[in-house]
Amino acid sequence: MGHGQSDVTVVITYQAQPGRGDVARDELAALIAVVVELEPDCRGIRLLQGTADADQFLLIEEWSSEAAFTGPHMTTPHLQAFMGRAREFLAGPPEIRFWRGVVEVPSGASTM
Repeated sequence: MGHGQSDVTVVITYQAQPGRGDVARDELAALIAVVVELEPDCRGIRLLQGTADADQFLLIEEWSSEAAFTGPHMTTPHLQAFMGRAREFLAGPPEIRFWRGVVEVPSGASTM
């Protein structure tokens, strides 16, 4: 799949409350499944868990545009419901940053 000019990578970090990493992981995994299924502007999401801190999570999301993420996505019922529950297992709001791809080297693309 080619990346259009408007494609954006959204990198989100979450800190779970101490010892609540398992709950946060399950909640995030469930949310991701719904987002990818229902929101065509979302091109895919990876969820990573910290190796040094299992209460830390990183989401790498591919979206059609920054506007699609900050606008329609934020108002969806599934995200609103997640944010309502988040205070039970997250230490605070996530940090969200937007990135644009520059170079991508697929594995196995060695010139040797």
